Amino acid sequence: MKGEDDVNTARKDEEADGSGEKLLGFNSTEEQPSGPRGQDSMWRNEKYETVPLDVKGIDEDNSKGTRDSLYPQAALRKAQQGNERPKDPKLWPYFQDGLRRIDYVLTYHVQKPQSTRKLSAKSCLCFKFRREQSSPPAHEDPELAAQEQRLDYHEDDQRLRREEFEENLREMGLEMEREEGNKIPGVGFLKIHAPWEVLCREAEFMKLKMPTFKKYKVSHGSSIVEKVNMFVQKVTATLQPKVGENRVENEKYLSYPFSREKQHLFDLSDRNSFFDSKTRSSIVYEILKRTKCTRAKYIMAQQYSTRLNFMCTGISSLLGSGVYTEAYPLHDGDIDGINAEANDRKILCEEWASYSIFYKYQPIGLIRKYFGEKVGLYFAWLGVYTQMLIPAAIVGVIVFLYGCVTVEDNIPSMEVCDERNNITMCPICDRVCSYWKLVTACGTARASHLFDNAATVFFAIFMALWATMFMEHWKRRQMRLNYIWDLTSFEDAESQPRAEYEFHVMKKSLKKEKPPKEENVKLTCRDRMPAYMTIIVMMVFLICVTLAIVFGVVLYRVSIMTALHMSSTPSFRTNIRATVKTTAAIINLIIIIIMDEVYGAIARWLTIMEVPKTDKSFEERLIFKTFILKFANAFTPIVYLAFFRGRIIGRPGKYIYVMGSYRMEECAHAGCLMELCIQLCITMLGKQLIQNNLFEIGVPKLKKMLRQRKIDKKHQEELDKTLHRHEKDHFLGPFVGLNPEYMEMIIQFGMVTLFVASFPLAPLFALLNNIIEIRLDAKKFVTELRRPIAVRAKDIGIWYTLLRGLSKVAVIVNAFVISFTSDFIPRLVYQYMYSPDGTLHGFVNHTLSYFNVSHFQPGTEPTESMHLGYKVEVCRYKDYRDPPWSDTPYEFSRQFWAILAARLAFVIVFQNVVMLMSDFVDWLIPDIPKDISIQIHNERNLIVELFMKQEQGKKYRNTIGDPSPQPLRSRPSSQA
Repeated sequence: MKGEDDVNTARKDEEADGSGEKLLGFNSTEEQPSGPRGQDSMWRNEKYETVPLDVKGIDEDNSKGTRDSLYPQAALRKAQQGNERPKDPKLWPYFQDGLRRIDYVLTYHVQKPQSTRKLSAKSCLCFKFRREQSSPPAHEDPELAAQEQRLDYHEDDQRLRREEFEENLREMGLEMEREEGNKIPGVGFLKIHAPWEVLCREAEFMKLKMPTFKKYKVSHGSSIVEKVNMFVQKVTATLQPKVGENRVENEKYLSYPFSREKQHLFDLSDRNSFFDSKTRSSIVYEILKRTKCTRAKYIMAQQYSTRLNFMCTGISSLLGSGVYTEAYPLHDGDIDGINAEANDRKILCEEWASYSIFYKYQPIGLIRKYFGEKVGLYFAWLGVYTQMLIPAAIVGVIVFLYGCVTVEDNIPSMEVCDERNNITMCPICDRVCSYWKLVTACGTARASHLFDNAATVFFAIFMALWATMFMEHWKRRQMRLNYIWDLTSFEDAESQPRAEYEFHVMKKSLKKEKPPKEENVKLTCRDRMPAYMTIIVMMVFLICVTLAIVFGVVLYRVSIMTALHMSSTPSFRTNIRATVKTTAAIINLIIIIIMDEVYGAIARWLTIMEVPKTDKSFEERLIFKTFILKFANAFTPIVYLAFFRGRIIGRPGKYIYVMGSYRMEECAHAGCLMELCIQLCITMLGKQLIQNNLFEIGVPKLKKMLRQRKIDKKHQEELDKTLHRHEKDHFLGPFVGLNPEYMEMIIQFGMVTLFVASFPLAPLFALLNNIIEIRLDAKKFVTELRRPIAVRAKDIGIWYTLLRGLSKVAVIVNAFVISFTSDFIPRLVYQYMYSPDGTLHGFVNHTLSYFNVSHFQPGTEPTESMHLGYKVEVCRYKDYRDPPWSDTPYEFSRQFWAILAARLAFVIVFQNVVMLMSDFVDWLIPDIPKDISIQIHNERNLIVELFMKQEQGKKYRNTIGDPSPQPLRSRPSSQA
């Protein structure tokens, strides 16, 4: 009887409090409802009553729970009859009675009590009804008039709508408990509990698959496959987390959509654990989404006709209008400290969200059980992606080591570094830059060979096939998870219209002289045309902004290089190219990080302007816009370096200038591949280290510190010991969805696949980052963020389409990088068409053209013509042009056109061959594993067999006069 005494004591304390801050009922100074239904209305607990039952709502739902489930003492009596021990609400997410679990929490702003504010919103509502019925003059009721003048109408509006909404929730069968301003000033908590009858009703409505008594053996394929699987399990036993949900089971319970009429098929011996916390919170959230709140709108609209600007349909609109400030399910318990007891959250913290176990597999089963299928699929996909990066990283390192080993035998590098060649190069800028020796580019030439060698072509082909195998492996893994999680027959239900969409539909109907029926009104393409035009213009403008930023960085490189050459300090004039390259790459990184945040906010604003109908449509459109902007932001500088730099510069004596005097920058003699590699390296490492990891660690902790600053520091330690679960979760960061996590990985996937021919170490850097990323995200989800709403999903949605598109584009991009950015094709053409001995001897001289220094435009020739100690008459530059003594001086030579034809031919052949190989691999690997296909077929047969047996047993019972259905055999205790 301890739990019942606690409830009675709490009720007496609350009734003694005249402010009514802890009760969802009348204040002690207010008149209790009376009337013919006064006694009958008391079958609902007074603690949860807000509006008299005589006042009916405008849009009521007739689906109600039973009276016992709504009466809190009934649940207490049931628990005591079953010898259930109440749990401490400080340690577990339970009501004050310790028996009813908190399935969801709503928070709202609580105004500080004032002497001039004694009326509750309920009394305001009653007074409004009395005034509307009698309409007395103001002087006949001076007390009422004076009180109404002191009301804060905005606060009353929100309180009125809360009470309306909560009354409708009770009509749906939910139970509630309120706490206001006890330990966290200015914050009120509404704790919601779903009784058993409500859970059963909603589970049937949502078609949730639940395990039945029927158990069958799971086949893992042929005997050879089973032996291989057993061997792999033994080898990787030490890498498996110590979690029961991660064990490979040889038996599986047959699942079937829950039905109240077929409860005898399910094991209901323990009703408290039949629906886990994830399922309970998702059921309550579905109720919150579709519960309407319209009475307060119509009442307040009578006085504020201009405030008919909200649609009170579901919790989303109430959160958007500030009626409630936050809504979230609760974590299971603490993860450390004296109050930490065994729970799924603590297990996840120990076996998943720890950097010391980075080498172990993820407990995907427990992640799905705790966070839901959508979050589980994300971490499963991230695990598959990271696992597939291991062979790609190994091959990339081998390719890089091959370049390191062969650099001493590379003939073009040896020719550049040979001082006997005495090749004089033309200046790289006007006037201040002088002539220079080719031998000074020896280091750049040797470094370029590390990434520009024959092995990079093989690696580009390998990565194209790797991307295809990764996609196929993920599809098979996804199908296996769908089978294990009973999602094979799951289909997304039709989403309800968003509140913003309904509001625009309402405005459209009000503009018509004869408003049509509400169900026939919808937003057409014509209605959205202004938004579409704005989106197109803004997207084009933002992409132009990105191009302008890249152009600005180009001007920075040109101006800084010129300034360093003009410097009289010798230290500044050394390593000019390396300094300019590195600083420009860092500037690009900083701009990318800043513009990523800007573009994300703009993409959301544009999507809101578009007014999508459903949440799914809103999310897909937001993802697409964000991806376009962030992809352009991250890859535009890289595309410029790979395909445009050094190709639009002109030639000596006829250079191309921008903004009057800025000469377009050119590549080093070894090409732009080295600069492209530096840009990729700095962008990839910096973006992952700063934007992804540092922000993900620092931002949630900073927000948590800001929330805790509202509480006196002296009482912080005491509060940490006395706060309940719903109060502790209030200080955690809100869950904003998986889109930022996916976007970060998609951009990384683009870095790994699109320009991998120029940076073979990209898979290695991605692998190292993802090993940290998995544990970082895990720690963030378990310790720093509130528990997300469990959402059912059978795939990763539009992200798979983006991955598929990137893998196809990567083939084309790598073909152009190998053909136009690297010197692979020129070397090949020279070796087989122009080399006298079939080797690369003389290749460097073949790539250099001649220029007569007397042909410089006036004012552009070097001021220090004797810098090398002798007078220069002819200098060399990298291009395929005729010499000045030919009939067509400085025109493109025949070698140029031959190499261009070879480059285009390579692009066509490479693209078609690699895509053909990728499609063959795609066709060769089935999307559904054979054993899973067999199990799905067996499950269907077992379901038919199960129902046939039930029908036969029903007919037999009818013949003997016993119509009650007999349950199947009980589930073994070891499998419960």
